[in-house]
Amino acid sequence: MKKDTDNGTVSLGSIAWRRFRKNKLAMFGVVVIALLILMSVCAPVLTTYGRDDIDLYNIEAAPNSDHLLGTDELGRDVLTRLLYGGRVSLTVGLLASVFEIIIGVSVGAIAGFYGGKVDSLIMRITDVIMCFPFFVVAIALAAMIGPSMMNLIFIIAILEWTKIARIVRAEVLSIKERDFIQAARSMGLSKMEIIIKHVLPNTFASIMVFATLAIANGILTEAALSFLGLGVRPPQPSWGNMLSAAQSMRVLQYEWWMWIPQGFLVFITVISINFLGDGLRDALDPKLKI
Repeated sequence: MKKDTDNGTVSLGSIAWRRFRKNKLAMFGVVVIALLILMSVCAPVLTTYGRDDIDLYNIEAAPNSDHLLGTDELGRDVLTRLLYGGRVSLTVGLLASVFEIIIGVSVGAIAGFYGGKVDSLIMRITDVIMCFPFFVVAIALAAMIGPSMMNLIFIIAILEWTKIARIVRAEVLSIKERDFIQAARSMGLSKMEIIIKHVLPNTFASIMVFATLAIANGILTEAALSFLGLGVRPPQPSWGNMLSAAQSMRVLQYEWWMWIPQGFLVFITVISINFLGDGLRDALDPKLKI
């Protein structure tokens, strides 16, 4: 414990929060992400149009007082679809990262703690998966099982868990030789109890940092695959499949409202999550001074 002249002893969580709060870029990321989530959740309140409402009299209309960001090729309000699309893109990034972490942490902890043949077998499987180019395999899987939101989450999770598995394995190899683990063994705790109660809590900082980067990667992957028509299937909007309009040179040259807002939202979301991840890494690093 460290002493605070005003408040006496403070917890490690308070120290981490103090470090995090001083990081202006990380706080900027938190504010931006919170606003995007709030806007996506409150989409029905923020817009008077339905998600799939079609206006045949305003097809590909430029931004105006009725449609602040114009309309698309079917006369649908672009701003409305951006708000609803945020729900999909953010959900894909979040759920994909959750499943990645569940698989990767479980596999990495077992490999690192048990060692020997178990570790060797798991790491060889991990190495084989990491050898394949991600987008080549992802596109092949998406073509085989079909484009949908849940399939996209499955594809990202099943191909990306290897990174966190290697991180957790390396942490566990170091942690399992420490005195408190030997004490837990001498008390008769089973291996799984030791992993869950003593090993994994000490890898929390690394997992948290990875989680933020995994969410950003999931959003980018969704945008890329949906842009190619292999992700979220229309009419359900996502930032990625809305960007597919940019495949037309006419749209790129004359209809900026059909691709610049979508691209900007992907960019600002990913960079804000990266700022958040950097802030968490610095805040949770015990080597840094307060």
